[in-house]
Amino acid sequence: MKATVEKLENNKVSLEVEVAAEKFSEAVDQAFKKISKKVNIPGFRKGKAPRVVMERYINKEAVYDEAIEIAIPDAYGDAVEDTGIEPVAQPEVELVQVEDGKALIFKAMVVVKPEVELGQYFDIEVKALNIEVTDEDVENELKRLQNRHAKLITIEEGIVEKGDMTVIDFEGKIDGVPFDGGKAEDYNLEIGSGAFIPGFEESVVGMAVGEERDVNISFPEDYGNEELSGKPVVFSVKVKSLKRKELSALDDEFVKDISEFDTLDELKKDVKENLEKAAEAREKTNSRSQALAKAIENAKVDIPVEMIDNRVDEMIENMGQRMVTQGFDLEKYLSYTNSTEEELREKIRPDAEVSVRENLVLDAVIKAENMVVSEEELMEEITRMSVEMKQDPEMIRKVIEAQNQIEAMKLNMLRERVIEVLGEKAVIV
Repeated sequence: MKATVEKLENNKVSLEVEVAAEKFSEAVDQAFKKISKKVNIPGFRKGKAPRVVMERYINKEAVYDEAIEIAIPDAYGDAVEDTGIEPVAQPEVELVQVEDGKALIFKAMVVVKPEVELGQYFDIEVKALNIEVTDEDVENELKRLQNRHAKLITIEEGIVEKGDMTVIDFEGKIDGVPFDGGKAEDYNLEIGSGAFIPGFEESVVGMAVGEERDVNISFPEDYGNEELSGKPVVFSVKVKSLKRKELSALDDEFVKDISEFDTLDELKKDVKENLEKAAEAREKTNSRSQALAKAIENAKVDIPVEMIDNRVDEMIENMGQRMVTQGFDLEKYLSYTNSTEEELREKIRPDAEVSVRENLVLDAVIKAENMVVSEEELMEEITRMSVEMKQDPEMIRKVIEAQNQIEAMKLNMLRERVIEVLGEKAVIV
């Protein structure tokens, strides 16, 4: 097999492939055998007639068509590997030579992964968040601990306040007509949680246990359901029960009850250290995201539309898989949002383009820096996965290899490493 590459415009190449005459003859033989099993020849069982006899009954063009179907996929795959091109779409194949006793020659027009012209990607200036953990931050975290461990006291008589836990019945109507999902009984609602549309929880504040009230509000303009967006609605609400948090005193006894520490001072120290670690992690994330964004901005690349289309396909497939795990599916989602798959594709297309551009730049940095994943690093990552999944590392590796995903896994590891290094080498100002 011989292959030559000619670069064309718009990230396309023309790949001319020559399949040796002997190899093509083998494909022709296979084609004869395959077709002969479907042809009735007088005096012979299907597929048992001699070749010279079969040739009188079988159309030669049909044999060549079948032989081409057999020979081209393997030859194209070998040519791609030999020439080192990286196709991002299916090729357009043109036959150049198909003759008895001669080599099969074909051309494959294919869109390939574009070349990236990198700009500056290391030592990029980024703005620091300058997060400082204050005493007020520590006190706020302690208050959250108090709330988390608060006791709920039933209020027999009283009115609803912000922060209270209520059990309510409600029914919503638009122009006097109930709508789907607008009614519930014995619904647990924490006032101030933001679980309901704006205005609902605020209107429940001040209601007494057993009281009924009509709440007049409107759905937000950007509400997920277009049929309800911006519509005025009247909710009939009844407060059936009310519980209020009773906070424990913030002292050593409270600390002993909720933590491994004996004193409030020890807990405060631990809280401050954890807040500082979280602040440091946010600084690192900030540096990485800014450095990555600027590295992408500094690079030049012409992205083939096929790559974006492929990424859109992947994103929709991933979305569908996530929905299945939640007992939902894409068809129901499109029906609920009153949209079509084509509209969904257009909606996520900008994100798909951003994703493709990011990966192209990361891959270009990997190539420029000659970055590789060692066998030891690969096994460390597989071992980390095995701990999370509570499975044997060797078993996980065999599964990954069976799915031909080892190289993809290495590439993802390298991309993560590039992002990490971009952040480490960033100049913080």
